[in-house]
Amino acid sequence: MPRAIRSLTATGIAGLVLAGSAVWPAAAAAATPQPPAYDRTSAAEARRVDRVPTPKLDWYACYDYAECATMRLPLDYDNPKGATTEVALLRVKARDQQHRIGSLFLNPGGPGGSGTSIALAAPYFLGDDLLDRFDIVGVDPRGIAASDNVKCFPSVKDQTRAYAGLNVAFPFTKAEEKAYVAASKAVGKGCSTTGKPLTGAASTAEVARDMDVLRRAVGDKKLSYLGFSYGTALGQYYANMFPDRFRTLVVDGVLNPNAWIGQGKARNQLQETRLRSADGAYRALHEILARCAKAGAEKCALASAGDPADAYETVAQRLRKKPLVVDDPDAGQFTVSYADFVGATLGNLYDPSGWQYIVDLTGELLVLTDPAAPASDRAEARTAVAQRAAEARRQRGYDFPYDNGLETFLTVDCTDAYHPKSADAWPALSASEDKRAPYFGRAWAWGTAPCARNTWTVRDEDAFTGPFNRTTAAPVLVVGNYWDPATNYQGAVSSARLLPNSRLLSSDSWGHTAYGTSACVTGAVDAYLLQGTLPARGTLCTGDAQPFQDEPAATRAKASKSDLARAGAPGRGEPKRLPPVVAPLPAVGTLTVR
Repeated sequence: MPRAIRSLTATGIAGLVLAGSAVWPAAAAAATPQPPAYDRTSAAEARRVDRVPTPKLDWYACYDYAECATMRLPLDYDNPKGATTEVALLRVKARDQQHRIGSLFLNPGGPGGSGTSIALAAPYFLGDDLLDRFDIVGVDPRGIAASDNVKCFPSVKDQTRAYAGLNVAFPFTKAEEKAYVAASKAVGKGCSTTGKPLTGAASTAEVARDMDVLRRAVGDKKLSYLGFSYGTALGQYYANMFPDRFRTLVVDGVLNPNAWIGQGKARNQLQETRLRSADGAYRALHEILARCAKAGAEKCALASAGDPADAYETVAQRLRKKPLVVDDPDAGQFTVSYADFVGATLGNLYDPSGWQYIVDLTGELLVLTDPAAPASDRAEARTAVAQRAAEARRQRGYDFPYDNGLETFLTVDCTDAYHPKSADAWPALSASEDKRAPYFGRAWAWGTAPCARNTWTVRDEDAFTGPFNRTTAAPVLVVGNYWDPATNYQGAVSSARLLPNSRLLSSDSWGHTAYGTSACVTGAVDAYLLQGTLPARGTLCTGDAQPFQDEPAATRAKASKSDLARAGAPGRGEPKRLPPVVAPLPAVGTLTVR
């Protein structure tokens, strides 16, 4: 290669011009179109959404401080003048309208979580600056809550009969497995027949398309988005389908979209085998029990019985052999099974302070399952467990009216993703998951049994399956939590690697998702949403609440603010906590939601 050409390659045309070389290379550069630095929305996706006229939203006052609206959108974006489905929105207007940035769309996850509910709850958990500067907008995705509902059975009676085998946290005995498989087949068939056409038109891709149309409807040129849990899948779908149409996009508690769908040979695997949610749950439980042992009996009573991990396994073994039947004068008779114990553990791992419940329950059941325990200890433990059982009963729903919560979850998951062919395979496959991730493998695996391909036959021909590695015009902030029991931290790591223009923010927070559990995370997310400022690469935040530590939250928040200052973003004081509506707990008797 001639020396002059080597020089041109090394320094670039602009370098030659600045050095006083001939002007013609600069003119040639100006005349030659340069490839964009980021990917564009594909012609096919642009055609689908852009030919839908911008909806005119007729907002009305609702819930004292919010505004509500409904809008009909195409059931099939390939036929925009055909059938429609109604979608519900709620917004809480920015408190400082003069300095309003735009709208911030929220999604709480699930799938099946209500976007209108999380928007209504926004004043209780979002940072004040976000509430000042953004209209907070929540959309109930297709089939969910206040939008037109998915309904897989003609009546509550038919639904109840189909669901009969699902009334356990997860099946463990052979009889339970047989009943669960039969019920899963009934649900899959119901949603593939009676549930149509909506079950075939409510994939994550359709919701992303709806969100792009509604972005225009609220008057925003670019989308601002904050998604939690499964809402991170929706966020990544939008980022890859519309890579040049968002201003800021945050995903917290992250599902890797390729693992969610099942690409290539992984299509025949359980979704749990790909996502490894159970691994995250087991890792969090193991860490709690290890910290209990380190803290000692003074701070963790379970440590007085020896190794807390051994105590937990002892309770599990006893309940596997025989469920515990408790007679209480106030609560009456109730049964605690092995699945109930694991399900309660998993549910409380969602809570940043749930570690206390877990070690207390383990200690109580350790006593109640031991015939040799002193009578006084048994009486005290029975009262405590009875109170927990009574609370669980109060939280239980009722048969009327028609509750489609399970069906909304499945409509998205079964239509988006690939799953094994037959529900008959789930007993063996879920047992294998338990070997890899003790206790929680079965709990996570069984939730998708109705998705078996030979019973869940409805599909969305316009579902999006990738690629998920588009270079976006604006960066994506990916937030991962070390101890998340539902969305394994590795999902955040791998998703950040997929997206070239992304930044990973890590936290050692407890519970499911990190926003609101760490002043560091909350401040970093708020700074990005407000100003587009990303935290420094490699930033690791500190969770405000840590098991068996007495350090005041204010002190920990101060430390987190220092971490954030080093990341180049403004810190915040004690963050607000996400209300229960934001981080749904596992639904005992049906499935576990993300």
